[in-house]
Amino acid sequence: MRTTTALFAAAFAALALSVGAPAAVTANTLTATDGPGFTITMSAKSVKAGIYTITVKDRSNIHDFHLTGPGLNKATSVAAVKTYTWKVTLKRGTYKFVCDPHASIMHGVLKVT
Repeated sequence: MRTTTALFAAAFAALALSVGAPAAVTANTLTATDGPGFTITMSAKSVKAGIYTITVKDRSNIHDFHLTGPGLNKATSVAAVKTYTWKVTLKRGTYKFVCDPHASIMHGVLKVT
C-alpha cells in the first residue's frame, strides 16, 4: 500500500509540473504573396513591433513583392517564381508593400505599433 501511495504521489507531482510548464514561444510570422493574377497580400494589416519571419510566396514571373518601411527595403525578383524567407525587425511605423511593375494596382500597407 505504501509503495502504491508513493508511486501515485510521484505520478501526480510529475503531472502537475508538466501542466504548469510554459508553452514554447512561437516566433512572430507573416505570410506575403504576389500573384497569381494581379493580387498582392500580407497576412496581417497591423502587428506589434518586433522580430518577424516573413514568408514571401512569389507566384508570378511578372510580379515582385517589395516591402519598405522604417529601416527596411526588401524585394523579390520579378522573374523568379519561388518562396522567400526573410528575417526582419519591424519598428513602429507604416510599411508599404508593392509590386514594382504594377504599383498603381498592386499595393498595400502594414501598420506596426
